[in-house]
Amino acid sequence: MDIHFTPEELAFRSEVRAFLGQNLPADLAENVRLGRRLAKEDHQRWQKILNQKGWYAVNWPVEHGGTDWSVVQKHIFDEECAAAGAPRLVAFGVNMVAPVIIKFGTQTQKDYYLPRILRSEDWWCQGYSEPGAGSDLASLKTRAERDGDHYLVNGQKTWTTLGQHANRIFCLVRTDPSAKKQEGISFLLIDMDTPGITVRPIITLDGEHEVNEVFFDNVRVPVENLVGEENKGWTCAKYLLTHERTGQAGIGQSKAALAHLKQIASAETVAGQSRIDDPLFRARIAELEMRLMAVEMSTLRILAATRDGGVPGAESSLLKIQGSEIRQAITDLMRKALGPNALPFLEPELESDFHGEPLYQDYSASPASQYFNLRKLSIYGGSNEIQKNIIAKLVLEL
Repeated sequence: MDIHFTPEELAFRSEVRAFLGQNLPADLAENVRLGRRLAKEDHQRWQKILNQKGWYAVNWPVEHGGTDWSVVQKHIFDEECAAAGAPRLVAFGVNMVAPVIIKFGTQTQKDYYLPRILRSEDWWCQGYSEPGAGSDLASLKTRAERDGDHYLVNGQKTWTTLGQHANRIFCLVRTDPSAKKQEGISFLLIDMDTPGITVRPIITLDGEHEVNEVFFDNVRVPVENLVGEENKGWTCAKYLLTHERTGQAGIGQSKAALAHLKQIASAETVAGQSRIDDPLFRARIAELEMRLMAVEMSTLRILAATRDGGVPGAESSLLKIQGSEIRQAITDLMRKALGPNALPFLEPELESDFHGEPLYQDYSASPASQYFNLRKLSIYGGSNEIQKNIIAKLVLEL
């Protein structure tokens, strides 16, 4: 199996690198490098730059404004964006609900929603998880009862990422409570300004307002906002998850984070010796780099097979486990490289519009915050325990 890039793919890498060098705003790249919290406007600015180039909706068909890139080109693009410090795309609109609308939506839904997503006019959030329906998503209880030409929605969603910014939410709702779990679920598009919707913040371990609870109290949703058939929403849900889990190994993000770790370890000293010159600390960095290289090689093998017509299997679960653990380990070493200087920070230093004097160094405010925040990597998108069950069943046949 050939895992080397073709001359055309290498030329594409050069094209992406040149584009980023000319078009990625320096302030955005600096804020990403320092791990600061980006504002909604920061994300939208980068989305509009990509859309102007025609590189925003890379997972869409060409006829709807997509790129028709291969999976290898998408991998190269993601890797180069991470290396340059480009903001990660907020996936809920462009990479999650849009493919569902393209696959299952009516022509009216495509004509209305897809251009608005491309122009960053709509900010979408995801209404999947509930307090009693996380890994077992099919146990969801949010109800949608037909009332003439509307659905009446009641229930609660949780862990709604960036829902405080959203003007729209795509939701899984139960439309037939008497059916088997997966068979009575529908997929609805809901305007967040509809009366009866309440968004409450959940402050995470790092002190950030990133996720929310969303409550629905007799929310009236037009029937034309149903995507696909009523009670067939589980098909949409599974299709969406294939897009959500694309690239969860996070190779590009891990490589960029590892390079930043080396910079911090080179700058920080203990008893006159830099952290990176400490044999034990250096060995820990080397171990992480070797693990990352192994994950990257495995990813390239999967991409090569996909390029040749193959379909990723349980190996994607292996990559998800290893990728999340590597990112968590990198943030742990960043924190240890800083020692006591990782503890105190000024909250404004974590914001993208901070221009003051740092309490210690410009890179010292975010590692502890990132360490706590990235505990989520081994939970969302299918927890690592669930991924291990998949491997046990499909690979080990247990």
